[in-house]
Amino acid sequence: MAVQPIRLFGDPVLRTKAEPVASYDKELRRLVQDLTDTMLAAPGTGLAAPQIGVGLRVFTYNVEDVVGHLINPSLELSEEEQRGLEGCLSIPGISIDCVRAMRVIAKGFNMYGDPVTIEGSELLARCLQHETDHLDGVLFLDRLDKDTRKEAMRLIREAEWSGLAAPDVRVSPHSTFGRAL
Repeated sequence: MAVQPIRLFGDPVLRTKAEPVASYDKELRRLVQDLTDTMLAAPGTGLAAPQIGVGLRVFTYNVEDVVGHLINPSLELSEEEQRGLEGCLSIPGISIDCVRAMRVIAKGFNMYGDPVTIEGSELLARCLQHETDHLDGVLFLDRLDKDTRKEAMRLIREAEWSGLAAPDVRVSPHSTFGRAL
């Protein structure tokens, strides 16, 4: 299908809560393919639709050579936590220690509307939480303590890509999803 431009930190779409998917049609399957192609080309561990400018609750993941997607996710988080480096394709070149739940049960749907349950720990759990956060307009920076977030913002200001304009594309590359956010 097509690799899409990834929106960078500062683009308002990354702070906008995505809308639930209502139609499991050809356009949605194309969106999932575009997300997958873009994630693999980046390369990344996950990619949410808002990161390519589409305000829908869809993300893809690629953890330990398992590539998948989830639509309209809901998460059940363990109380046990993990600490580890986390990065984001929308904040390139910056990885920071972040606390997440150790285990996750994610429920949602595949691109055909069939129910899906994904159980994961460690990296998969981190990925599922990170991508679901994107659908809620939350960045992993929001999960950092005050001092660590301040340091992360300094790194972002100094990054080569910082301040670059968002690509001049519609909110969605797919005509049926073309709503302004």
